[in-house]
Amino acid sequence: MADQLTTAEQPVSHTKEEIIKEAQRIEEATLYTSKGHFAAAHFWLRFHLWIGVPTVIMSSIVSASSQTTSDNLKAVGGIFAIAIAAFTAVMTFLNPNERANAHLNAGNEYDALQNRVRIFRTIDCWRESSEEVLTEKLKYFSQQKEQLNKSCPQVPWFAYQKAKKGIAEGEGRYRVDNSPPAPDT
Repeated sequence: MADQLTTAEQPVSHTKEEIIKEAQRIEEATLYTSKGHFAAAHFWLRFHLWIGVPTVIMSSIVSASSQTTSDNLKAVGGIFAIAIAAFTAVMTFLNPNERANAHLNAGNEYDALQNRVRIFRTIDCWRESSEEVLTEKLKYFSQQKEQLNKSCPQVPWFAYQKAKKGIAEGEGRYRVDNSPPAPDT
């Protein structure tokens, strides 16, 4: 009995090492992509507010200025009417609310895939599953990532850069991953 290896002492095969490395690659890619989508969603939501709120305020001013006899207020109302037309055209053309929702949904989907891959890497790979089963699961995760890449909007460069900076500053880490391991009892 003293000669038997415990699970922690069993050597890991080369194939399992490669499965784990590939899972880590998928995790890293989905981390950067999800954070990039969340940054893009945040930008488009703010853009929607930056254009929408002034448009509403100017509309109120134009409405009030149309009721006055002052030529100066009518001129201000005319200028605001032009600005409202321009802002409305920008809002219609860019559709920031729809873009924000698309990036938020994409970020959530990439985040969910990242979570599934992390659980696969940290738990499933260490069970008694055969390497063939693990390989098939890994291929399935890779296919899911490819499908998301095809169906989701592209992360804008500025959002990727913001995500990359945030990840470098620790936004993608959990406190539990920085804790020392619990002693075995």
